Amino acid sequence: MTGRPTDEVIERIRDIPIYQESLARGYFPLLGKSEIARGFPGNWMTPRLAAALETGEAEFVLSTGTNHARMRIIRPPYFLLRSYYELWRNHPDISGTWESGCRRLSLTTVLATEHVARVNAARRGAEPERTPSLADRRLDERTCYLNLRLDPARWTREDVLRMLREIDGARSIHPRGQYHLDCSGYHVAHLVRKAEAWGLLDAFPAPASVIHAYEYTPTNVRRFLHRRFPCPVIDLFGSTELGYLYYSDREGRYWPHLDGMSVELLPVAPGSTIHQLIVTSVRNPYMPLVRYRTGDCVRTLDGTPDPAAITQFCGRQKELLSTPDGPVAQGDLDRHVAAASPLVFLHQLHLHGDAEATLLYTTFTDEPVCAAEAAALRKDIGELTGRRCRIEHRTHIPVGRSGKYAWLAAHST
Repeated sequence: MTGRPTDEVIERIRDIPIYQESLARGYFPLLGKSEIARGFPGNWMTPRLAAALETGEAEFVLSTGTNHARMRIIRPPYFLLRSYYELWRNHPDISGTWESGCRRLSLTTVLATEHVARVNAARRGAEPERTPSLADRRLDERTCYLNLRLDPARWTREDVLRMLREIDGARSIHPRGQYHLDCSGYHVAHLVRKAEAWGLLDAFPAPASVIHAYEYTPTNVRRFLHRRFPCPVIDLFGSTELGYLYYSDREGRYWPHLDGMSVELLPVAPGSTIHQLIVTSVRNPYMPLVRYRTGDCVRTLDGTPDPAAITQFCGRQKELLSTPDGPVAQGDLDRHVAAASPLVFLHQLHLHGDAEATLLYTTFTDEPVCAAEAAALRKDIGELTGRRCRIEHRTHIPVGRSGKYAWLAAHST
């Protein structure tokens, strides 16, 4: 695509106000979140949309805001959930757990749990409870959210026991004692480590299938999940406004799931092999997005802008680090960390001015890495970033307000 969508897409957007100028010019510039929000919802309103909002076939929702400011969008009810279920149902490695009726236990940010509780309270015409009950955390008859605390590192033994009981309750309903685990890789790693530390692993039944779909999952965390769970561990990539676009197989290869969509890759900077993901989608009939700048970055097999050759979703464009050799993404730092030591669990790069940086890290053992691995980390990260780098072990790195971990932090000193 070179600025003009297909005739089929044009027919879908012909009467939408936000696209009128582009239709007249015959060229569609990149569409960002600020353009979507400007004049919302009038910039999207058509007679068809107004009627759908009146009948409940379309609804206003807020994105969760875990990667960016919360954005109002319009979509069919359960749009994202249906996209998830469609992929689970048709995935070559895990469709069996869908067909067998596995319950889906979701362990991710507390913001996601709170969103479900708000929706359920609104249906009752009430305010959400300060601590949502299990019933308030059910998204539908198949899905329940587990996490009630912002920082998973601060889960207590009582928190862990409650979550394990809720997992066991869902598992016990299944005729073969199976369940499907939907998760942030970080959160599940914290749960496994805490269950192990408190002698509760026997109460943690292994899932029959795992999907991690909420954020970038570091290489070492993926290794941890694969070692701990003898089942397919699958990555999904998508967003609230688009649904799911790509999925991995059990070997880690990515495959497109682009029904009603097309994808462009544009270099984030001249000569860079990091590409920003641009999506045109009519999957949501009430808010079709043309050349939408998702804010996500990818790497491809050979560095070319081929959407069929994506090998890694490597982070967010707004979090790219400028270096003398070009932009560096979250996935680039992660690759160097994982190569230096398989023991690193969480890591966060703190910048000091233009010339120095400190890598804070935790480990799966809570012990510092050995001297040789620390030296390798200092050297590799220094070369990657073009900065003098220090390495500091921590037993705790706080989670962000979104419930996700920031890989990059800037300091004025």
